[in-house]
Amino acid sequence: MRSLSEQSAVMVVEGAGDSVDKEKKKYRRRSNRRSKRNSPNTASSQPNEPRGESSLSVGNGGKTKCYTSSMGCSSSRRMELDANPTREHGPATASGIIYSSMPTMHANEQLKDVVSSGRGGSMLAKPCPEPIVGGGLNGKSLPFHQFEGPAQSKFFAPYWSMETVNEALEKGDVFKVLFRVNAHNRLEAYCKIEGVPTDVLISGIAAQNRAVEGDVVVIKVDPLSFWTKMKASKGVDLHLKANRKTSGSRQGKSKLNTDCKYADFGNSLVPQKGFYCEYSSCAGEDVHDELNGPVGCNYANGYHQSSSDSSHVAPSKGQGEVLNAVGRMCSMISSYPSKRPTCRVVAIIEKSPRRDAIVGFLNVKQWFYYREGCKKDAKKNKSLLSISNCEYIEIMPTDPRFPKLMVLVSCLPDCIKKRLDDEDETVEMELVAAQIDNWSDESPFPEAHVSYIFGQGSEMESQINAILHENAIRCSEFFPESLSCLPSNTWEVPKEEFQNRRDLRNLCIYTIDPYSATDLDDALSVQRLPDGLVRVGVHISDVSYFVLPDTTLDIEAQLRSTSVYMLQRKIPMLPPLLSEDIGSLKPGVDRLAFSIFWNLNSSGNVVDRWVGRTVIRSCCQLSYEHAQDIVDGMIDAETCNNFRDDLPQLHGHFEWADVIGSMKCLHEISKTLREKRFDDGALQLESSNFVFLFDEYGIPYDNTLRGRKDSNFLVEEFMILANRTAAEIISRAFPDSALLRRHPEPNIQKLREFEAFCCKHGLELDTSSGNFHRSLEHIKEKLKDDSVLFNILINYATRPMQLATYFCSGDLKDNMNDWGHYALAVPLYTHFTSPLRRYPDIVVHRTLAAAIEAEQLYMMNRRMSHKVRPGEEVTRCFTGICFLKEAAVSSEGREALSAAALKHRIPCTELLTDIAAYSNERKLASRHVKEASRHVKDACDNLYMWVSVKRKEVLLSDARVLGLGPRFMTIYIHKLAVSISTYILSTVLTRLHNGLLFSTTHALRLKDVYIMMKLMASHRNGSKPHRLWC
Repeated sequence: MRSLSEQSAVMVVEGAGDSVDKEKKKYRRRSNRRSKRNSPNTASSQPNEPRGESSLSVGNGGKTKCYTSSMGCSSSRRMELDANPTREHGPATASGIIYSSMPTMHANEQLKDVVSSGRGGSMLAKPCPEPIVGGGLNGKSLPFHQFEGPAQSKFFAPYWSMETVNEALEKGDVFKVLFRVNAHNRLEAYCKIEGVPTDVLISGIAAQNRAVEGDVVVIKVDPLSFWTKMKASKGVDLHLKANRKTSGSRQGKSKLNTDCKYADFGNSLVPQKGFYCEYSSCAGEDVHDELNGPVGCNYANGYHQSSSDSSHVAPSKGQGEVLNAVGRMCSMISSYPSKRPTCRVVAIIEKSPRRDAIVGFLNVKQWFYYREGCKKDAKKNKSLLSISNCEYIEIMPTDPRFPKLMVLVSCLPDCIKKRLDDEDETVEMELVAAQIDNWSDESPFPEAHVSYIFGQGSEMESQINAILHENAIRCSEFFPESLSCLPSNTWEVPKEEFQNRRDLRNLCIYTIDPYSATDLDDALSVQRLPDGLVRVGVHISDVSYFVLPDTTLDIEAQLRSTSVYMLQRKIPMLPPLLSEDIGSLKPGVDRLAFSIFWNLNSSGNVVDRWVGRTVIRSCCQLSYEHAQDIVDGMIDAETCNNFRDDLPQLHGHFEWADVIGSMKCLHEISKTLREKRFDDGALQLESSNFVFLFDEYGIPYDNTLRGRKDSNFLVEEFMILANRTAAEIISRAFPDSALLRRHPEPNIQKLREFEAFCCKHGLELDTSSGNFHRSLEHIKEKLKDDSVLFNILINYATRPMQLATYFCSGDLKDNMNDWGHYALAVPLYTHFTSPLRRYPDIVVHRTLAAAIEAEQLYMMNRRMSHKVRPGEEVTRCFTGICFLKEAAVSSEGREALSAAALKHRIPCTELLTDIAAYSNERKLASRHVKEASRHVKDACDNLYMWVSVKRKEVLLSDARVLGLGPRFMTIYIHKLAVSISTYILSTVLTRLHNGLLFSTTHALRLKDVYIMMKLMASHRNGSKPHRLWC
C-alpha cells in the first residue's frame, strides 16, 4: 500500500492541451445524445436530468410512481419529481459558484426593507408585496401542479394533531428532535435523540414529510426490520455499546464536586455522551479575537451538527416511559451494531427561521421553455391562457440542503417581472432570497415568494450581503433608544466608583491585540511577591456597568448576540461609542474593569486569588507583533530606544523596561500553565491561518498561510484561566442559574475512522486519556519533513470533534458529569473575557457581580450580628479559593445571594436556558465571519478565495493525492488549504494508479479555475462536489 507521503502531484492551472479538449468534447457529445431524449436542461441542472415518470422514495424503501406537470401550464408537458439531490441542486450557472451556509437563526424582528434597484443597479431591492395568506388565490392553497383528469394523490402523510403528539411524547412513542439534512444528499436527514449513542436516519422525502433544515420535529422510530446498514470506513470497528465511552474519554484526576473547597485547576472531567463540536487553533475554544484558527467542523454523516442537536427534548411528564423507550432503543443498537436506526417525521413543532431566508437563483431558462410551450398550446386551443395567475417559476437554492422553491410569477417584484416580459435571460444572474409560504401534502416542493434581490451573483458585495441575510446578521444601525442608554463620549469614571472599586491605576497594565483592533476588552499585569510567588492579573472591560438588564441596549445586544468580524468589515454587537471608546481599555485613560488576580507558585498552581471590580489605566497598547519581538528578545531594555519609532506610545510613569520585564515574566508563566494543561489531558489541533492580501480597491488578489506564535499562546493561557475561574465562582454561588460552556467528547465512530486512517499509513495514534495530544506531537515530529501530510492529518483529526455550547447549570443539575470541556480538559468553563463582542460574557459578568456583592453583604451581616469570634477573620466565602458551602446554605447566605441576584437580575433557569440556546444559534449562524461568528467567516473566506483565484491567469501549487476513484481523484492543495474531488481523464487515472504521474504537471483551462473555486467553496460547506476537468 502506497503511503500518502509518497502520493504527491504538481498541478498547474493554465491553458489546457488538446487531449483535454478532445475528452471534454466526447463528454459533451454523450451528454447531448442523452439530452435529446429528454426535455432541455434547466439553467441550474446537471446535464443528464431526466424527465417524465419518476419514483418518489418513501421511508420504507418503496417507490411510488407519479406524473407531474410543471409550472401549471399545459398537461401535455410533464416533468419528473426530482428526487435526485444532485440534479435538484445542480450548480447555478448564473453565478458559477455555490455558497452553502449553516442554519440561520433570525432575531425576533423584521429587517428593514432596502432600496429598490434597477436592472443593473445597486445591491438590494425592496421585497415584493406579501403573498396572500396561504399562498394561493382567494385564500386557497395553490397546487404546484395542475392536472386534467382525476385528482392527484398526496405526496406526504398528514401531520399528527398536537393532542396526539403530546400523548405520544409522554408515552415515549415519539421523540422531539432537531432536523438536520445531509449536505451531500438532501434525501438523507438525521436527528439526535438524547441518550442514544448514534444519530437516527430520516431517508427519503416522504419520510422527511416536508421538514426543512433546522426545524424542530417529532419523529417516530421505524421497526428494526426497516433499519439500514451502518456506513463506516473499511476495517473500522463499529460495535458501540449504548452509553459507552470512548477509549479517549478523559476523566480528570478527581470528579467534579461543588461541595469541595477548591477544585484544582488540573482537574479534568469529560462528559460521557453528546454530539457537539467547536474547534479552533486555541485548544478548541475561542478565548481571544486573534486566537481563532481554522475550525474543525464535524460533518458526521454529512451534516454539521448544531448546538441544539442534543438539547434535552423529553417532555416534563412521563419521564419514566421516555427513559424506558430510550433504553430499549439503546439495547437494540447494542444488539445490532451494524444497523442504523431510521425514523419518519410525524409533526413539525417549530419551524426553522431559515425558511424565511433561503438564497438562490431563479431557474429562468426552464421557465422560458415552458412558457414557449404554453404559447404554442394557446394557439391551438384559444381557451387556454398562455400565462395565468397559477404560473410558477423555480428557485434553485445555493444551499443544497434545501428543496427547490416554487414562486408564483405574479408575486415576483415588478423589476423581475418586467425583465421576464422582455425575455431577459440575465435575470438568472440575480441572487435572490425567498421565504417559504406553504408546503401542502399535495405538492413535492414548497411555495415561496421572493423577499430580497441582492444583485448579480458574480459580484462579491452581493454574495456578502446574501451571506449576512441568510444568517440573520443584523447590519442596520443601532436603535436610537439603544444609543440613548449610553453616556456621551466625554464620559469619565464617576468619583463614587473610586470608592466602590479597587484603584489599580498605578499598576503596570497593558493590552495585547491585533494591531488594528479598536475594541480592547482584556489587559494583563504581573507582580513579583516577596515570598517567591507571582501575582498575575487579568482585567476585563466592565461592560455590564453600561449595559443594564432589560434596557433597550440590553435587548438589542442580546438579539445581535455576537460581533461579526469579516476581513474588511466588522458588525459590532454593541454601539461603537461603547465598544471602541468608553468601554474599550484604551491606553492613558481611566476605565472600569473586572479584575482577577492569582498568586501562582513556580509549578503554576494557584495558591490564592482575588476577584472584584476595579479602575485601571492601561499604559500601552501592544500588538501581537510587538509582544512577539519582546518574547524573542529582539526588543529588550537596552535596545528599546532603537525601536522607539516602531513602538506604541507609553503612558504614565512607566518605562519600557517595566513593560518588557513584565512581558517576559508572563511568557514564562504561560509556558508553565500551558505545559500543565496538556499534561492534564488538554488537546489542541493547531493549523495555519489563512491570510488574504488585498489591493488598493479592497479586492483579494493572493493568499498565504500564517501560523500562531508564542504571543498568541501567552494571551490564550490567561484568558482560559480567567474563564475557568469565573465558571467556578458562578456555578457554586448560583448552581441553578450559571451560564456555562460544555464540550463533549468526540464522535466515537469518526474517532475510530481516524485511528484506522493513521494505522493504515503506519502512524501510531493513541486517543486515550491524556495521550491524544502527545500522540499527535510524536506524529508531527515523525512528519517534520512532510508538513503537508501533517496538515491533512490535523484536518482529519478535527472531524470527530463535537461542538462546544452554552448551557444553564440548572438544566444539567443532575448530570454534572456532562459539564466538562473535552478539549481544555477542565470540569468547568464559561466565557468571561470578551464582553464587548459576546452577549453571554455580559450575563456572566452580572452573575459574577452578584456573587461578589452577596459575599460582601454576608460578611458585613456577620460582623454586624457579632457572630465573628474574637481573632477570627471573615474570609471570602464565595469568590475565594475556598468555597464555604455552609455559608451559602445558611439563612444569611441564602438571603444575601437572593438579594444580589434580584438586584443584578440574574435570569432564572428557564430564561437562562433560552439565552444559552439563542447564543448557541447566533454563534453558529455568524460562524460563516470569525470563531464567535463562524458561519459567515467560512462563506466569506470561500468568496475571497474564489475572487483571488479568478484574477490569476496561472495558479501553480503542489497537490497531494488523497484517494483515487473510478473516474476521479481527491487531492489536497496546500496553497489553498483545501481538499477537492476532481474528475480526470481515464489515461491520466491509469497512470496515477500505476504511480507514474505523481510528479507530472497537469493543465486546467482558465475557466476551470472558476469551477475549482466553486468546488472548493462547496466542499468547505459540506455540499456535493462538482466536476473539475484535469
